[in-house]
Amino acid sequence: MTATSVLVVEDEPEFLRQYCDAITREPDLRLAGAVSTLAAAMALIEQSVPDVLVVDLGLPDGNGAELIRSAAKKRPECDALVVTVFGDDQHVIDAIEAGATGYILKDSPPGELTRCIRELRAGGAPISPSIARRLLARMRAPAEKPAGPQAASPLTEREAEILQLIAKGLSFADVGGVLGISAHTVVAHVKKIYRKLSVHSRGEAVFEATQLGLLK
Repeated sequence: MTATSVLVVEDEPEFLRQYCDAITREPDLRLAGAVSTLAAAMALIEQSVPDVLVVDLGLPDGNGAELIRSAAKKRPECDALVVTVFGDDQHVIDAIEAGATGYILKDSPPGELTRCIRELRAGGAPISPSIARRLLARMRAPAEKPAGPQAASPLTEREAEILQLIAKGLSFADVGGVLGISAHTVVAHVKKIYRKLSVHSRGEAVFEATQLGLLK
């Protein structure tokens, strides 16, 4: 099995060392690079986008969300795990809209980083409990939606088709079998669905899609 390549982007030397040590200790992970600035990271992904980005948002020369957005455009199946001190709604939403598929805080327990990387590659969306609670509270808050015609679906026809099947309880592999595509392609579509609906799990995706009238 090919090891998962990981690029670490972190400007604090101690955290950078900890992340790199954690990754290099795991035989199924490969450290593709370790840099401390947005510019250096951008230069690396021009050459090759890794399987996973581990990126801080508060970099000395810019916001890590810019790197996530650029990597997602070059390689949609790339996963981006944000590891940061920022837990406010705006930073979380900006990162997710840029394409982040995981979001944990720097006070997460030791060993959380490699567990989250594996969860990402398995199609999950790891997120710190405190962040998850904030997002759920935001979703549950009464939405003030203006009366009028229903907005057009943000999902493509294929994405809507996949979401319909997921809502019926099918696994990613089963969805791929029904549609005649690989499970890996299904996962790539699901990540785009999560991003467009600003959610982090299939349950949240189904709930949000139901609220928006996207499920038949």
